[in-house]
Amino acid sequence: MKINYIFFKRIMLLSLVALSFTCCKKFVEADLATNLISRENAFATDASATSATLSLYSYYPTVNSLQYVSWLGGLSADELQNTTSNSELIQFSQNTIPSNTSVSSSYLWDYPYQVIRECNLIIDGVNKSSGVSANAKNQLTGEAKFFRALMYFNMVNYFGGVPISSDVVELNNAFKPRASVTETYAQILADLKDAQNLLPTNYVGTAALKVRANKWAATALLAKVYLYNKDYVNAEVEATKVIGSGTYSMATVANTFINTSPETILQLSTLFGTSSFTTYRTTSSANNVAPPQYVLYNNFTKDFELNDGRKASWVDSTTFNAVKYYRINKYKVQTATAATLGNEYTVLFRLGEMYLIRAEARAQQTNVTGSQSDLNVIRTRAGLANTNATTPATLLSAIAKERKLELFGEFANRWFDLKRTGTADAVLGPLKSTYKTTAQLYPIPLAQIVLNNNLTQNPGYN
Repeated sequence: MKINYIFFKRIMLLSLVALSFTCCKKFVEADLATNLISRENAFATDASATSATLSLYSYYPTVNSLQYVSWLGGLSADELQNTTSNSELIQFSQNTIPSNTSVSSSYLWDYPYQVIRECNLIIDGVNKSSGVSANAKNQLTGEAKFFRALMYFNMVNYFGGVPISSDVVELNNAFKPRASVTETYAQILADLKDAQNLLPTNYVGTAALKVRANKWAATALLAKVYLYNKDYVNAEVEATKVIGSGTYSMATVANTFINTSPETILQLSTLFGTSSFTTYRTTSSANNVAPPQYVLYNNFTKDFELNDGRKASWVDSTTFNAVKYYRINKYKVQTATAATLGNEYTVLFRLGEMYLIRAEARAQQTNVTGSQSDLNVIRTRAGLANTNATTPATLLSAIAKERKLELFGEFANRWFDLKRTGTADAVLGPLKSTYKTTAQLYPIPLAQIVLNNNLTQNPGYN
C-alpha cells in the first residue's frame, strides 16, 4: 500500500519523542479541523452514513480510475489510438510500459486503493454504529462491498494478484504482500455475494435513473467475474437472474446511453447530465477540427457488417490535416449547464453485456441453441440478421467479435477479453512490433515496491 514519506517521518518523530519522555502515557491528540467530522459522527445516523457512502459514486478516484481503466486498456489492445504526443500514453499504445510510469501508478493503483479505503471505512463505521438502522446498514454495506469488488476486479485484470486491504488502520495494510490471483478473486466473489444478499432489488432514489447499486448490479458483476474465471455454469446462472428479473429491456441503438435507458443496470450520475466519457468526442464534426485524445483504430470499423446500426450511431469521424479519425460516439452530449441539462450519465453495466456473457457461457457448455438465441438479441438490436454460427467453436468466435463491436470504449472489455481468451498474442503480435506476452500484465508501480519490499514485480519488468 502507499504510505507517504511524510507519514513515516511523523511516525519516526513521534517515536523519538516517546523514547525521550517515557513518563508520558499518551500522545497529545490534535483537534479535528473545523471543516471535518469525526468517523463516529460520519456514521451516527442513517442520513450521515448515507452521505458518506454516496461519495463513492462521485469520488474523483472512483471516476478518474474508471476513465483510465477504459482509456489505458483501449490503448493496450487493438481498440484505441492516442492522437497526442504524450510520451507516457505512447508507451501504453506500444505495450512498453515502464515500472516507474505515473499514469497507471496513479489511476490504476493509487486511486483504486483510495476507493477501497473508503469502502473499508464505510463497512466498519456502519456496522459499528448504534444509530444506523438495520435496513440502512444492509444497503450501505452492500454498496461499499460492490465498489470494493469492482476496484479489485479492475486491478486483478491489470496487475494480477494484488494486496488485499481490509483494515481501517492504514499502517496495518502498508506492508502486505501480493495475494494470488485466486485469492484476489476469492475476495471479489465474497464481496459480491454479500452485496447480492444485502442489496434490494429495487433502486433507492429515482428508480428510472438507476444511480445506486442494487442486487442486480452486484449480480451483473458477479456474472462477469464467473465468466472470467471460466465458471460457465455460474456465469449463466447469474446472467440469467439479471435477464429474467423483468427490470430491464434492450434499448434502441440510439437510446442505449441516455440516462433513462431501459437497458442500464447501473450508471454514475453527473451534475448536469454529461458522461465522464465525453472526451471521446470533440464538440464539432467539421473538417480540420483536431480529433479527441482517444480515437478508434482505423481498421476497427472494418469489422462492422453492412447496415450495422452501431456503426451508424456509435461511431463518427472527423478529418484533420488530411487524416481521417474515427471517434467513439456512444455519448453525444458534449456540454451541459444548469440551464441546459444533458440526458446522459456514465453507464457501468447494461443488459446487452449480460446477453453476451450468457451467450458465451452457453457456448462453452455446448448449448448451441441457447447461445445463438442470446447472440441474436444483440444482432437484432443492431439491425443484423441472425448469426450463422452453428457450433460451439464458431459461436465463440462470433461472440468475441460481437463483444468487440458492442462494448468498445467501455471499461477495457476488449483488453481483458484478449487476455482471458488467450488471443492477445495472435491479435496484438502482428499489429505492434514492440508487443510481448509479458505486456499482458502491467508492472507493479516501482514507487510501491520501494515503499513495500514485500511486493514482487511482474515478469518482464525487472
